[in-house]
Amino acid sequence: MRHLILSAAIPALLMGATPVLAQAAAPTQQAERAPAPHFPRDLTPAGVAAADDHLALEQVDGAEAIAFVAEENRKSLAALTGDPRYETFRAEAQAILTATDRIPSPSFLGDGIGNFWQDATNPKGVWRRTTLDSYRTATPQWETLLDIDALSKAEGKDWVFKGADCLAPDEARCLINLSDGGKDAVVVREFDLTAKRFVDGGFNLPEGKHRSEWLDRDTLLVATDFGPGSLTESGYPFIVKTLKRGQTLAQAVEVYRGEQGDGGYGVSPAVYRDKDGKVTAVIITRPLDTFRSETWAMAHDGSTVKLALPSRVSIYGVIGDRLVISNDEAWRWGGREVTAGSLLAVSLDELKRGSGGLYPDTDPETIFTPGPRQSLQSAAVMSDSVLATLSDNVAGRLTQFSFGRDNRPVWSGASIAVPDNVAVNLGDSSKSRGEAFVSFQGFLTPPTLSLASVDTGALTELKSAPAKFDASTHVVEQYEATSTDGTKIPYFITRPRDMKLDGSNPTIMLGYGGFQVSLNPAYKPEMGKLWLERGGVFVQANIRGGGEFGPDWHQAALDGNRQKAFDDFAAVARDLEQRGVTSPRRLGIYGRSNGGVLTSVSITQHPELFNAAVIESPLVDMLRYHELPAGASWIGEYGDPRIPEEAEWIARYSAYQQLRPDVAYPRVYLTTNTRDDRVHPGHARKFAARLGDQGHDHLYYEDTAGGHSNDADPVANARRWARHYVYLSQQLMD
Repeated sequence: MRHLILSAAIPALLMGATPVLAQAAAPTQQAERAPAPHFPRDLTPAGVAAADDHLALEQVDGAEAIAFVAEENRKSLAALTGDPRYETFRAEAQAILTATDRIPSPSFLGDGIGNFWQDATNPKGVWRRTTLDSYRTATPQWETLLDIDALSKAEGKDWVFKGADCLAPDEARCLINLSDGGKDAVVVREFDLTAKRFVDGGFNLPEGKHRSEWLDRDTLLVATDFGPGSLTESGYPFIVKTLKRGQTLAQAVEVYRGEQGDGGYGVSPAVYRDKDGKVTAVIITRPLDTFRSETWAMAHDGSTVKLALPSRVSIYGVIGDRLVISNDEAWRWGGREVTAGSLLAVSLDELKRGSGGLYPDTDPETIFTPGPRQSLQSAAVMSDSVLATLSDNVAGRLTQFSFGRDNRPVWSGASIAVPDNVAVNLGDSSKSRGEAFVSFQGFLTPPTLSLASVDTGALTELKSAPAKFDASTHVVEQYEATSTDGTKIPYFITRPRDMKLDGSNPTIMLGYGGFQVSLNPAYKPEMGKLWLERGGVFVQANIRGGGEFGPDWHQAALDGNRQKAFDDFAAVARDLEQRGVTSPRRLGIYGRSNGGVLTSVSITQHPELFNAAVIESPLVDMLRYHELPAGASWIGEYGDPRIPEEAEWIARYSAYQQLRPDVAYPRVYLTTNTRDDRVHPGHARKFAARLGDQGHDHLYYEDTAGGHSNDADPVANARRWARHYVYLSQQLMD
């Protein structure tokens, strides 16, 4: 199984912790005040809808919505692109995003190296390959496999490349994922890597949120829209079928069925193979909600059996007859209590039997058990070992775990030496080659790419990216703030080394705090060039809800405990003020997607702490998020507004309902994308409209292409970053 999935990696940074002053402050108590004017009297779905005067803005292409967007865009572009800094920012960002001296992100592809590349000449990008020897050189000789710009022009489509899945062992046939305009939904086409063209009469899936895997050269496992009644309320599939070459979707044969009421992101098949390409396991994951799932194994005859795994689990691969997993909750198996967040190897046969383990002292085999401030970040399962990146107080480590090292019948870890004070990130890996790509980077340190050999445990440097901004003026420090309940919240500051602690420093604070995503530091060249070089300060807060310290750190802010994440973020803001780093006049916040929940709530609960907020692709109306595609898939994270008890605690923080005309909010900048089919643009639209209704100054801009990931076009992305930093400069530097 070979995948090239295009996603932004978030590596970890190794920095020492510094003692801090204890500080705690209670959040604004919304419940003690009179209800906001648009707060629903009735929290049932009907009551919430009745109190909403902007439902028309939820119609993505509705006439009222399009007119609203056009007028808001006109006003915001005048304020942002009319700023004399805009063109400079845009040009600097575009130079960075289209630079030809970037490290080409590699994947193993057949006997060579694959890469997807975008620049000013090819803004939609080219999928290409070269040899490893050529890749090592300063000027690799690339062979173009698929030109997305040319394909888009030929077919009259706004195609965005969303990755490829190539069939092992030769990887000559690939499934290409193409999105129209950057949406999550894609079409899937079979591609012949030898002929460098799409296969006539090959596999071809219409647009949808598919889950597809090669079973063999003539068979796919597909979870998709099979017609009426085959999708969950979130719009994801719950049925898996085998699709033979030449069959239509209507002729595919069902092998597994969940239920229409399932939550999460849809049922998903995964095919695991050994180094020779032989199938070792076929696993089907049936999500029950955002995080809980059932795990099933499929036999050669197409039958399935449920595995006795915990409901919160991450699966990394197969070694021999064992499944390599991480339990995201405490788990009792084989007479043992297994710590949440451990890395384990468990007998597939015993999981099928559900017997609890025949050998309680050794099954499951423990590969890694985290300490109180540690967590597993990622793992690559090789033929007889596991490469893993670990986090220790948000500090990156790389370890190779092997079974029976030094003639002992247990797993043991050997640290692989990596540079100090950098993030460590695992890239693509190859069982057949026994190799994996590993990258390092820091806030002020450009990325370096190396190749790890599992046979020798050695790292060989392949590429080093040049600096994109002057880092000599800044330093990085790590501190802790004390949240309302006494929990220590780590955060990083990247600041001018000669900065005065007088509260006058323009500062951007980034947060996320959800879905067990670790917000680990990374080299952000556009931020460095447009912000740090101009004397700005950048802060990254590791609040609860993330995965920095494993499953417990995430689950501490789930559902009715969501307020803890907001309290953590406010605590960091107060800590910055107490230290003299900045002041409310000079402090701005940035968050996107789930980070948009954080930033919108932060503004409504603590407007006194901030003077700017970039709220991008956000969830804002948390009482209706489940009704806007694909919101219902996140009920496991936020709770279900249809349940009265849960609606009550969601309503306490939902920013859309908590806006008040008599509160002085900073001028916020809301931005989203019309073609975002992950977080509905209605959230941002409605929040902007209500701000306007109440007389609050704000900016709203909605792009028309790019989707949720903003990966459609680096030239357009440069304009996006320029708008962000013009706004932040206006609010925090002027």
